[in-house]
This record gives sequence, C-alpha cells and structure tokens, in this order.
Amino acid sequence: MQIKIASLYVNDQDKALDFYTGKLGFTKMADIPMGPSYRWLTVVSPEGVAGVELALEGLHFEGAKAYQQALYSAGIPATAFVTADVEAEARQLRERGVVVRGEPVDMGPIKAVTFEDGCGNLIHLVQPLMTPAAQPE
Repeated sequence: MQIKIASLYVNDQDKALDFYTGKLGFTKMADIPMGPSYRWLTVVSPEGVAGVELALEGLHFEGAKAYQQALYSAGIPATAFVTADVEAEARQLRERGVVVRGEPVDMGPIKAVTFEDGCGNLIHLVQPLMTPAAQPE
C-alpha cells in the first residue's frame, strides 16, 4: 500500500490552481469535471516523489468549510511541504507575492515557516535538519 493522493480543501479551485502552479511551480496533473458540481483537480511537484498528487478539493459540504476555517483561525497548517533551504524558499515566495508569516524558526529537527495559499489554508514549509533514522522492516 502507498500514499498516492493527499487532499487539501480550497475555497476556490481556479484560484488554487493559479496559486499552486503560478506561485509554487507545481504542475497541473488532472482537471476533470465529475458531474454538475464536482471537479477532480490535482497538481504535482516537479521536485516531489513521482506519482504523488495533491488534490485541490472544493468545499462541497458544510463540514469541509468549518474544518478549513477552524484550522486557519487556530493558526494550524493544513499540510506541510519540504524544502532543502527554507530561508531561500521563503524569500522566493515573498518575491512572488506569497504571504509568508514571519521568518523561518529552528524547531530542533526542523527549521520551518508558515505561508498562506490565499485559498483558506496555512501551509507549513519545512527544512529537515537531521536525517531520519532507518525504520525497522
């Protein structure tokens, strides 16, 4: 079994597609209408693991809206992305007009900063500072 798709609720799929492709440099993978009110929209990271997609899910039911708003209001990131140089990446995001909250902070095994996607989410941008130990099989 493997993780193939991770979902992220967004309050505007068109705006999200523009942000994730235009500001973050991701590539659109799928954009498929699925009936009158559902759109299957995914992006991939050119630097990411091959075959792993991020689904940009519309807020199709009230619980999704409440969940997204509760995370945002509490300052909790909806997901995390990894980078090799969080300071350089945060600087580039700011240059592209992305709202980055504060400066990267050393948090022990990681250095991280949070940014806004403009579609209702906070995203944690993380730079690992240590190599994970091998997991037993």
